[in-house]
Amino acid sequence: MSSLPYKIATLLYCFDEQDRVLLMERAQEPNLGLWSPCGGKLDTARGESPYAAACREAMEELGIEIQPADLHLTGLVSEHGYGGQAHWLMFLFEVKTRLTRLPAAHREGRFAFFRREELASLRLPKTDLEQIWPLFWQHRNGFFAAHCRCSADGTYQWFVEESHA
Repeated sequence: MSSLPYKIATLLYCFDEQDRVLLMERAQEPNLGLWSPCGGKLDTARGESPYAAACREAMEELGIEIQPADLHLTGLVSEHGYGGQAHWLMFLFEVKTRLTRLPAAHREGRFAFFRREELASLRLPKTDLEQIWPLFWQHRNGFFAAHCRCSADGTYQWFVEESHA
């Protein structure tokens, strides 16, 4: 595999008062047309921290102001060669503040709340459905680190590198 860029992102796992998870149906790549947590890339040129990026993304995408203390780092996922386009390092944060309203749609997609048992019937990215969501639920009040080796033939190899359920 030739040299690929490394992208660093945050994902925000937000819940409402009924413990339904907020997902965005993406209107652009990556994961166009699929449901996933909102979030975005770190501003690496400015040296932005993952926590600062998560707070910024919460304001930009959800219209809520949060502080780093409002976040719980549930997981750290690295993906080698995702889609043959890039390597990803993703910080998975649960937002402790419960949402009281559905955020407005914007250029990146539209939002909806879902119960945990509804996720299997949604159009989710394959790695989210098969690996990331099960790891998130298992470690919701703990922490995990996982690595995914993505192959050109579309197969994946997952390794849990740290687990505190």
